Amino acid sequence: MSLAAAVIGTIFIDCKGFARDAYIPTGRNLGKIQFVHGGVGRNVAENLARMGVPTHFVSSVDATGLGQEVVDRLNRTNADTRYVASAEQAGMGMWLAVLDQTGELAGSISQMPDLSTMERTINEHGDEIVRSSSHILLELDLNANISKTVLELARRYGKPVYGIPGNLDVILNYPELMSSLTCFICNHVEAERLIGVPVHELDEAGQKEAMLTYMRQNGLSALVVTLGAQGSLYANAETGEFGSQTVFPVVVQDTSGAGDAFFSGTSMGLMHGLPLKDAVVCGTKVAGWTIESPENNCQKLDTLLQTDETIRKLLNP
Repeated sequence: MSLAAAVIGTIFIDCKGFARDAYIPTGRNLGKIQFVHGGVGRNVAENLARMGVPTHFVSSVDATGLGQEVVDRLNRTNADTRYVASAEQAGMGMWLAVLDQTGELAGSISQMPDLSTMERTINEHGDEIVRSSSHILLELDLNANISKTVLELARRYGKPVYGIPGNLDVILNYPELMSSLTCFICNHVEAERLIGVPVHELDEAGQKEAMLTYMRQNGLSALVVTLGAQGSLYANAETGEFGSQTVFPVVVQDTSGAGDAFFSGTSMGLMHGLPLKDAVVCGTKVAGWTIESPENNCQKLDTLLQTDETIRKLLNP
């Protein structure tokens, strides 16, 4: 089967405030405010589509002009939105974010969407969605029913699933879900909550032992932990492979969306059959380009992928 990704996740509208000067949490801060299309699932779907991966997106939006605007933008990237259902209210979430003068996130508040509309879509069309896809990219913390249904369908049809967390609640309550994933990608804060130790503070031997022990105990095949400016760690439980990847130099504009971009790029690499150590290079590149973009997605991903020498050598050896 040719590549065909099914991305299952949320849509958010991000309200971002950018501080002009040094950010004072308890004071008034001059700067600029903008609304941006966001959400883990939406970000990933747009990234994959911009990278040329045929992408079905499964989600929900508000039945409003703003919701239609989200769908229209995805359609312009050639993402397939037939499974993005409209809801009368709370079909998508809101994210209020404040970024300091360097572009780093200083604080945020999330308003979650009502997932019942997406759950109905999965119940009604999940079989055809999974069956017609080569790979599943799942925002794992939607709710237990959605996650369990998608993972069961993926097992039935033998489709690899790449997981990314939303708020960790589902994973922490149902750790057995990990055994159904081909790869799980999270940041170091999430990894500490899962593994129980601050992985980012350990030496290399400790990091390897902590990650591989957790993976083998939970039946997880591959795990990648992002460390922000310190790069990322990756491990494969089947081969015992462990390593790290440094970041590439970037000029920071906005760090929001970087984790979703890393997940998108790494998943794209894995979908193309790259080993984990090379896939995380793709993820690091895509994250860096996104950090240099003023939005949650880099709109030049297609061009950058085609012109970047490192990526070209990996994807076309």
